[in-house]
Amino acid sequence: MTSDLAAAFDAAAEHYDDDSHGRIAERLLDGLPPAGDVLDVATGTGAAAFAALRLLGARRVVAVDIAPAMIARARERAAAGDPGGRIEWWVAPAVPAPVPDASADAVLCASSLHFLGAGALADWLRVLRPGGSVAYTLPGADTFNPSPAFARLVAADLVIPATGEQAAEPAVAAGFTGVRATRAGIGGRTVYVVHGVRP
Repeated sequence: MTSDLAAAFDAAAEHYDDDSHGRIAERLLDGLPPAGDVLDVATGTGAAAFAALRLLGARRVVAVDIAPAMIARARERAAAGDPGGRIEWWVAPAVPAPVPDASADAVLCASSLHFLGAGALADWLRVLRPGGSVAYTLPGADTFNPSPAFARLVAADLVIPATGEQAAEPAVAAGFTGVRATRAGIGGRTVYVVHGVRP
């Protein structure tokens, strides 16, 4: 499954920025508190990582993706989006995240949790410091229509949500507190934005 994910996203990297991922990343961070150390899981071409610099005031972002072509595109974009070099770009699996326990103030995951599975939330609890924020998005069931290549990669242990309660459930089940989900329409798609706090 890991190699299939990497291959699928490598193939999509050239045109990935043509979609609404930047708008989803901006919405993902809306309302989050400032965060010094940020982990951006399954960063793709870095939309959420760049947004963390602008919107969270991050001093350091570790941006991880399994697809080398995605990280290559992100590094190209970093010349304009991160001239200070505060983002570290790593080609690595998202789960477990290749960072120490209690090393992040925020964990971000835009447009990818449905490929990683609900088990990712337990790893994010490990990574976060007490009081740290988690923020992820899930596609809404009413507009989720992946290509066959991506449909077969969707995690079996996670429901594509039709309600905010369903979108929040993985975070609640993992032990996050203050979990809230917001429905948004972005680029003709329904997206659920979920925020929670590590106790």
